[in-house]
Amino acid sequence: MHEKRMSPPMSAVGVGLLRKLADGGFHSGEALAADLGVTRARVSQLLQGAGTAGMALERVRGRGYRLVEPPRFLEAASIRNAGGLALDALAIDVVDSIDSTNSELLRRATRADIHGNAIAAEAQTAGRGRRGRAWSAVVGGSLSFSLAWRFEAGSSSLSGLSLAVGVALARALERAGFAGAELKWPNDLMYRDCKLAGVLIELSGDAQGPALAVIGIGINVHLPDAMHDSIGQPVCDLASMQPGRSIDRNAVLALILEELHSVLTQYAVEGFTSFRAEWERRHSLHGKPARVLQPDGSAIDGVVAGVDAQGALLLDAGSNRLRCLSGDVSLRAAT
Repeated sequence: MHEKRMSPPMSAVGVGLLRKLADGGFHSGEALAADLGVTRARVSQLLQGAGTAGMALERVRGRGYRLVEPPRFLEAASIRNAGGLALDALAIDVVDSIDSTNSELLRRATRADIHGNAIAAEAQTAGRGRRGRAWSAVVGGSLSFSLAWRFEAGSSSLSGLSLAVGVALARALERAGFAGAELKWPNDLMYRDCKLAGVLIELSGDAQGPALAVIGIGINVHLPDAMHDSIGQPVCDLASMQPGRSIDRNAVLALILEELHSVLTQYAVEGFTSFRAEWERRHSLHGKPARVLQPDGSAIDGVVAGVDAQGALLLDAGSNRLRCLSGDVSLRAAT
């Protein structure tokens, strides 16, 4: 979910190979090649991706390969079993590798009603974030997923949606035992001034309704040290919030989808107003000095005064109170 990549994203075949090793047992290169329909040399090449993802791979002559501490991969059934009744209203898919979960839902929307469709991917080859940035993730160590939601009121009422989604994420992480995450306007989750998660919402439909929101979310769960070093901004993961804890990504995603179902259902009726106070309470820069970077490269310094009923940032700059829209500007802590 970041601007830089360490290596090319893993293919579906590569993720499928790691899934076969997820039992922790030894598998011969010959058997793996036969199962996947590739050469043994290709198996060896694909397994280089295990190291990139921070997985320890053991190779023993005559026995084959095994993952020393294999991750628990995402599975639609496991997500559903970990959740409550709210998940019965959602269609949940898991894929090994895809260009972008947002793009896939937008493609499906041209063929069918996809309200309540969720899709998660272990790897994305063309994941994207806000303002044209690329999103990167690590197989077994990230959550990359999208959820489609139809709003009868239309896109004109959705300016605060990314903020409400942030509230849902923060609530879900607290339920999962990861307390202390803060929101950063308009679409990031932070922990101790480091980026933990991001949100990208893409809208289609009419301003007055109905409109379809495709909500893309990327969360760092367990990033390898090499990825921390390669990213051009401070980042953190759920593992750093709870050192030594074994994290079941399926259970975490189930909680997130439950909270999203609740928040989006309420938002469709009440808009952002009912989430405004909670969002401000969770905002990492609320009441603090900040700098707004504008599209022309100029900057405005002020103190964050909160957000309005539409989710626009309110910045007190001297005697003026400015209203900033998320599509126009970026927000930074003052230095």
